[in-house]
Amino acid sequence: MIIDCHFHFDPRMLSIEQLIQKMDQSQIDKIALIPPLTDPIPDLPKILLELLQWLLKRKTFRPLGRLLCSNFTKQGDIQILLKSYPIYKEPDNATLFDTIDRFPDRFLGWILIHPKSQQDSIAEVHRWIDHPNCVGIKAHPFWHQYAPAELIPVAEIASAKGKPMLIHLGFDDHGDYQRLVQTVPELKLILAHAAFPEYKDQWKSIRSLPNVFVDISQTAYVNIQTIAEVINYLGPEKCLYGSDGPYGSEGQDGLFDFDVILKQIKQTFPDLSVQEAIMGKNFQRLIGMA
Repeated sequence: MIIDCHFHFDPRMLSIEQLIQKMDQSQIDKIALIPPLTDPIPDLPKILLELLQWLLKRKTFRPLGRLLCSNFTKQGDIQILLKSYPIYKEPDNATLFDTIDRFPDRFLGWILIHPKSQQDSIAEVHRWIDHPNCVGIKAHPFWHQYAPAELIPVAEIASAKGKPMLIHLGFDDHGDYQRLVQTVPELKLILAHAAFPEYKDQWKSIRSLPNVFVDISQTAYVNIQTIAEVINYLGPEKCLYGSDGPYGSEGQDGLFDFDVILKQIKQTFPDLSVQEAIMGKNFQRLIGMA
């Protein structure tokens, strides 16, 4: 079974019919969906993405990489190529789970929360956490601009329910997940995009923490070299396949293409048992499907 553990459902970019068709074409069995975080955003030119990854992976040059990907307005919106895109402060989990209820055999769902918004995160988690297709909680300390320790109350709920949390780290305090895992040590924590934005500087601590994992999603943050490095360093049992679709990984039709990252995994790790672990079995184990 192949499961994409990290995908933002946004019909403005990819309709449900198009998504299911592409899943079938790439033999994706299930996807764990996340509500959209922002209006549709453009892909950066490939040369800029390569530069961004090169800068972020080197501590000396990381401040320059930060300038490229951490440009927020006073209102908290993200600026990309001099244009602002609103970041949603109150995620729409209801629409997501309504979609999942229509296709329960194909879709799982993450509860997206923002602990610094006016939305009651604890109430939102209690509302959806026992949904039969809910896999856990998703949070974005980077774009929503808060320290992961702010997630402790909802992390305690996830831990008690035996469900993982998927978070996208940011810079400085917004990337410090240590207090979170120290306070909730049984929490199964997935760090998105190979532990962006510090990558290798986080991997040593991740390897020593039995309940912390990474996904290898999003071609803007993770290239084939990063996939090889992180899986070899952490071991395949600590790494999960995700795409971060419908962003990045554009196919010839101009729409999202699952095969971009899948082919990188298969090319780098021809061992079928390694592929099966990364592309499905590890996530199945984390969410209790194994």
